[in-house]
Amino acid sequence: MMNVKSMRGELYLLFATLLAGVGWIASKLVVLEMPGPVFIGVRFFVASLILLPFCIHHIRQLSIKQILSLCGVGLLLSASLQVWVFAVSVTESLSEGAFIMSLAMIIAPFVSWILFRVKPNRAFWLSFPIAIIGMLLLTLGNGWNVEQSQIYFLLASMLLSIHFVMNKRVITNIKPIASICIQLFVVGVSGLAFASMTTQPEFEITKTLVFWFIVSAVVATSIRYLLQTVGQHSVNMEVAALIMILEPVWTLLLSVGVLGESVETQKLLGGTVIIASLFCYIKWSRRK
Repeated sequence: MMNVKSMRGELYLLFATLLAGVGWIASKLVVLEMPGPVFIGVRFFVASLILLPFCIHHIRQLSIKQILSLCGVGLLLSASLQVWVFAVSVTESLSEGAFIMSLAMIIAPFVSWILFRVKPNRAFWLSFPIAIIGMLLLTLGNGWNVEQSQIYFLLASMLLSIHFVMNKRVITNIKPIASICIQLFVVGVSGLAFASMTTQPEFEITKTLVFWFIVSAVVATSIRYLLQTVGQHSVNMEVAALIMILEPVWTLLLSVGVLGESVETQKLLGGTVIIASLFCYIKWSRRK
């Protein structure tokens, strides 16, 4: 029975990574027609409302301190997503951005060391140089040629790693789906507030925009997080982490197939090296 439950959880996680990849494509197509801050605000506000019925009873059991803590880490997530969506709007290579964003898992131990004096394990020091090599392969084309989107993707990844570290300290004794719902709500509200306080270009609501927005908000956010939460509940943490590495791989395949994106051999190698560094970090961490 446990094996069947575990296998089902692994399938949920696998499908969640695929939906996350779809989310990258949908987001790129939406921000071609809609300002990024507006998109982030509406997308995550709608997604939180969809998740609310599944966790309202858990949210009611939370203390004020727990809710405020979740709101705080939600603001960190919001900052990361605002930087991310800007990078998505200006990049010509979604797959490259997905590989850079996946570095958040490697950066997180370093952040924990700086903020809380928790020294990274041996696996970090072994895998971090591999990740750096992968990053250099992504950014070094004809000489030193760092693109604007790469800088913003890296900044978003750093902010996401801070969110990982702080979120892990906050969600003790809190149901994951309740935590996710509150944080998505904070991202939505803060995103809408940011959009209202800044000048945003006018945009027209078209059928194409509505379609890809629904895909992004409902499929790639609400359903994805539901599957991810259920899957992580029944799967070993290391196995779950290995499956989640597939997100940038799906993004690469979908961006080539749907958007017609071409990927240079060197950048493809860089992405492969980054995936290898994540794989090594997870595997070596299990040997501590």
